[in-house]
This record gives sequence, C-alpha cells and structure tokens, in this order.
Amino acid sequence: MSTDAQVRNIVVVGGGIVGCCTAYYLTRHPAFHPTRVAITLIEASAHGAAQGASGKAGGLVAKWAYPKELVGVSFNEHVRLAEEHNGTERWGWRYVATGSWEGRGERVPDESSRSGSLTREKSLEKTLGLKTGRKGASKRKLPEDLLWVKENLTESYSPMAPDGATAQVHPYLFTTSMLELAKEKGAVFVSGSVTSILESSGTVTGVEYVTAGQSARQTLPATDVIVCAGAWSPALLPGLPIEGTRAHSVVVRTPPAAPIAPYVLFTEITGTGNSVVTPEIYARPDGTVYACGPGDDSPLPDNVDAVAVDPTACARLIQNVSAISEELRAGEVEVRQACFLPVASVGGGPIIGEARKGVFVATGHTCWGISNAPGTAKAMAELVLDGKILCTDLRKLHPSKFF
Repeated sequence: MSTDAQVRNIVVVGGGIVGCCTAYYLTRHPAFHPTRVAITLIEASAHGAAQGASGKAGGLVAKWAYPKELVGVSFNEHVRLAEEHNGTERWGWRYVATGSWEGRGERVPDESSRSGSLTREKSLEKTLGLKTGRKGASKRKLPEDLLWVKENLTESYSPMAPDGATAQVHPYLFTTSMLELAKEKGAVFVSGSVTSILESSGTVTGVEYVTAGQSARQTLPATDVIVCAGAWSPALLPGLPIEGTRAHSVVVRTPPAAPIAPYVLFTEITGTGNSVVTPEIYARPDGTVYACGPGDDSPLPDNVDAVAVDPTACARLIQNVSAISEELRAGEVEVRQACFLPVASVGGGPIIGEARKGVFVATGHTCWGISNAPGTAKAMAELVLDGKILCTDLRKLHPSKFF
C-alpha cells in the first residue's frame, strides 16, 4: 500500500456486470484522479470479464424490477449511459415490448436425451416486481408485428408493462463495454482468483490472489476492497448468505428473412399430457433470440470456468420454444450455456454496503443484475469515495441486515 495517505488503492473483486460497472462509476466520480485513486478490477476467469451470469443473461432492463430503491436509479442510468456512449450500437440498447403469452405447443422432434436427468427446478421469480402480477388485460389476438409466434396456438396474450418501461441490452457487450470505458480512464484489469483479503490491525492492506494455471500467490495492495463476485462472494466473506442458482439458456439465430419484432415474452406453454413449461424468450436486434428456463439447485463449482452445462436442460428448452415458433424451429442454435445467479438465502437481497471497515460488498442481485448494476455501482462509488450513499437509500440492503 502506498505511504501517501491521500492515495486510495481500490480493488474490485469480480469482473461481472456489478464489478465492471463499479469500476466505471469509480473512474467517473468527481473525487477520482489517477494520481490519487488507483482502481484495479480482478477477475477469476481465465477468459476475461463477463464469463458468468453477466455474459449469459437475457439482458432485460425494467422499471418494474426490484428492489425499487435500486430500480429508480438504475433505469435512468441505463438511459444516460446509452445516450452518452452510443449504447444502441455498442451494446444493443433498445426499448422492447413485454408480454405474457399462454397457449399450446406443437409437437416437435425431441432432441433431449432421456438418459439425462435434471436437478430440482427453481423459479427465478422475475415477474414479482409487477404490481398487478404477471398479466394485464388478456386477449387472444397477438400484436400485429409479433409474427414470430404462431397465432393459432395462442390462447391469451397480455402486455405486462407500459411502453417505455422495459428495455434490453446485450449483457456481454454491455459488461465488457463498461470495463473498457473504465480502463480508458485508468482502471487496471488483472486476471486472477482472489483467495483472501489481507488486513492488519483492522485496516485493509491488500488482497492475495492466484493467477489461472499457476500456484504461486501474489499480492495486490489495497486500501479498500469491493467484493462483487456474485455467487462466489462468500468465499471472501464467510457467513454471507448468498447461494448460487444455476440457470440454462440458449441463443438461436433465426433465418435472415424472418421478421423478429422486439418483444420479450414470458410464456406458459401447454404440451403433451397437459404439462406446462414457462420459458422466457428475448428477441435481440442482431437477429438472434435468447431463451432461458427455470433455475436448478446444482452445486456451485470452485470457479466460474468450471460451470457445467446440462445438455438435457438445453435440449428441452430448445424443444419448448420451438413448439410455438416456426422461426425458432428453423433457426440455428448458436449457444447452449449455463450460469449461476447469486441469490440471498435470507432477507431477499441484494446485499450492498460496507461489511466491515474498508471491505464492501455488492451481490445477490438474482435475475436483475444487468438491470440494477448501474444503480448499484453508482451507490458503491459514492459510498467508497464520499463515505455515504447519496443517490438513493439502501439501508434495508446493508450487510448488517443479512449477516
């Protein structure tokens, strides 16, 4: 650590959306100057930033997300960031319509392996923030431009939020853009897995880490450590009530001639034997469609690079969404993936604030990490550099409420 009392060495642990946004907002804070404040972001993946949930999410940004204390700041910050940094071109920012769709699925070839087995499914509870529940006024007829879902299979469709209340980003591009913009202002990226936070007489002095593929431990000096390691945060903060929920998703490239209008659909698809599945489907501006299913309780691996993908889960997801859309059935599956969402096991979460002197935490955002990252990061930058959060009141999310 520098002997100059005016120099701050801030280490951000975790190269997901919350960590990368935090590095960005620290470098944009009025108190930041590269000669007085050093920002280092360290990420455990050997493949760079956004390798976990932040690169594999749907990218939904919503005014109806939760908790409201974060949403009020985050949505406006998303709009500002997109305007300031050309988010439309850089990370696929756009407003989208959001609808609840119910209907029957057609029988399609089953590409899932019946020898595979899924762990217990868990709801991601994304629609809990809607005041009126999941549905608005229900109707059978689809919107005129929603041509990539079969109308003859539709039993009901209802808008879930008013125009301008829901947007989207490409999560990997948004996360990596935030990191690059932070680096342009002086932030430094380090590849390594943090093994411990170093302290002396109650004062943070640094972090110890191991570079991927090596065994030797190295040290980074630090006056402040911000833990944004998602589901892996408890490894550095024992007792932190954060668990990982594994979620699978696929990305389908639709045929070039297929019109894919900007909709996000929360579906209830009734199939053979009246079984019901509930995939979420996100049309993206690049001609791809992202779809995800429920979570499961697969155990968390030691590192984000070791996350296992269950091919059966992906195959069933592909089959389910193909059952209501000719475009998805005809498309090419480009990505089959899985990630772990950080979920607070008590109190709802997320958990944001100073855990102890010089050690801060921001995690537990569940399925709303992309949406709520800018507000979280703005608050963290203020807390670290101003000594208090100015943009909103996050007292109910303070670590002392959780552990």
